[in-house]
Amino acid sequence: MQKSAVFTGSCTAIVTPFLDQHIDYERLRKNLDFQYENGTSAIVVCGTTGENATLTQDEHNEVVRFVVNTVGQRMKTIVGVGSNNTLSALQKAENAKAVGADAVLMVTPYYNKSTQRGMIEHFSYVADRVDLPMILYNVPSRTGIGLTAESYQILSQHPNINGVKEASGDLSLMVNTRSLCGEALNIWSGNDDNTIAMMALGAKGVISVASNLLPAVVAKLCTLCQESDYLAAVELYRKYARLFSSFFIETNPIPIKAAMKLLEMDSGELRLPLTQISEEHLASLRAAMRDTGLNV
Repeated sequence: MQKSAVFTGSCTAIVTPFLDQHIDYERLRKNLDFQYENGTSAIVVCGTTGENATLTQDEHNEVVRFVVNTVGQRMKTIVGVGSNNTLSALQKAENAKAVGADAVLMVTPYYNKSTQRGMIEHFSYVADRVDLPMILYNVPSRTGIGLTAESYQILSQHPNINGVKEASGDLSLMVNTRSLCGEALNIWSGNDDNTIAMMALGAKGVISVASNLLPAVVAKLCTLCQESDYLAAVELYRKYARLFSSFFIETNPIPIKAAMKLLEMDSGELRLPLTQISEEHLASLRAAMRDTGLNV
């Protein structure tokens, strides 16, 4: 069963700008416009980079509604609905459907340490009840558990499960998943530094942190890969490799918000338990930005 991808190319996991413990919607609007103007295909709202874990349910619902209405038809809107509570994930997915989102992104349940069977039932429970394309999210470094290629094969048979944001960094897992699932499961890179390799293996693009700051660069990187011009893609990536790595010098989204602030793209405050970047890491981040020609 071949499934049309929710999007191809570059998708930005957008930061949530906070101001005095509230969401700065005017800044968020400017950031969304900036993404559209620079070639971004889709937006993930309320993902890891958007500090979803520290949003109240009311805030989650409101920011999703705002992003869907602001983006309109310009880009796809994908809503992070992941939770270690299946019913909570369902409620978020229902809200995403109600306000007109294009898809949901659902991370593997964290802390509970579910089995593969438990994860399959967790995703299927929501997919059975919300008629909206679902993108699975596999990031074992965050959640402590990861999906296998065999689990992907089972989940790929569900008509509402469109694909996976694969952020394990395990290229062998991707190869095995492609072998078992074929076109029944779309794959996107979940790491900026894996984009070229994964697109060479059949990924449809990237769900990116770096594109918060450099959307045109990430969009161009994806376009070059889509055109199979991998030599040019590698050359472009080499210019930004150190900077992309610096975005993870501390826990995401601490560095990307700091980098945006250095370029006067006010990304807002962080919410506890996340704290401001250390002076040592800030200096390293600034140096990496200058190496790419950014004026900081």
